[in-house]
Amino acid sequence: LWLLLLLQVLASCIWLGHSEVVTSFASCPQFFYEETPPNEALEPPNPAWICQCYNNEYYFATLYDRNRRIPVYSAYIYQPGSAPTNEGWLVEPQLIDLTLPYFMAEELTVIDQYGVSFEKLSQSQAVLEDYKNLIGLTHGHLNPSDHHNTYSSKYPTFTLTNVVPQDEKLNNGAWSRYLSRTMRMKSKDCTTTYVIVGAVPGNNYIAKGRVNKPSHLWSAACCVVDNNYIKAWAVIAENDKNQVQLLTLGELEDTLTELYGKGQVSLFHRDCPR
Repeated sequence: LWLLLLLQVLASCIWLGHSEVVTSFASCPQFFYEETPPNEALEPPNPAWICQCYNNEYYFATLYDRNRRIPVYSAYIYQPGSAPTNEGWLVEPQLIDLTLPYFMAEELTVIDQYGVSFEKLSQSQAVLEDYKNLIGLTHGHLNPSDHHNTYSSKYPTFTLTNVVPQDEKLNNGAWSRYLSRTMRMKSKDCTTTYVIVGAVPGNNYIAKGRVNKPSHLWSAACCVVDNNYIKAWAVIAENDKNQVQLLTLGELEDTLTELYGKGQVSLFHRDCPR
């Protein structure tokens, strides 16, 4: 049975640029420490689990909020690098219909090659039109391309299911400094650093109510130094201020528990120190 499941997973990831929409992260558990995703306290009413795959390899996992058209979180392994990045934005055909191809694609490709109307595409997820003419906001990657070291691993981060409307000053300021400087400093002794970056839904929307503007962005890391030592850290930022607050993992989980109000939040396996 396990061999059959493995063959099915490999077969589903045979095309370039896949984004496999599944019912759990069973196809890509490797992006979570001890293969343990966050608990159900973060799950929205209408979720989609996405295993992002390109060139026959999975690169990260995303829990997507279909109703608010933003990711709840993206999980990945921190491997920063300076390889070239993709300049285009991509969408997920399988969010429209599971019978469509697995690979992420540009909007025109989905419309022209798969016979999907723009209306049907835009019903299933955020589209480029939603992010036009923003004032004070920009495309905010949850899983940032700079945290990957090859073109193939950077490419899938440009799917709109990995993006939220983020305060422009925060994205280019304190949040950018955390991603580029603090992460590098804190992870310098780590053999593997597991990262989960998320967005707390807010009360405001862009694009005539289509796409939620998160109230907060947060990031948590669980770092394996060696077999005997694991460390963790976290940050949170209000999405209208150019400030990032450094927290322990336990403090972030308690803060998210209050913000989501759906029970105690657990982001990592219990062995990650709180």
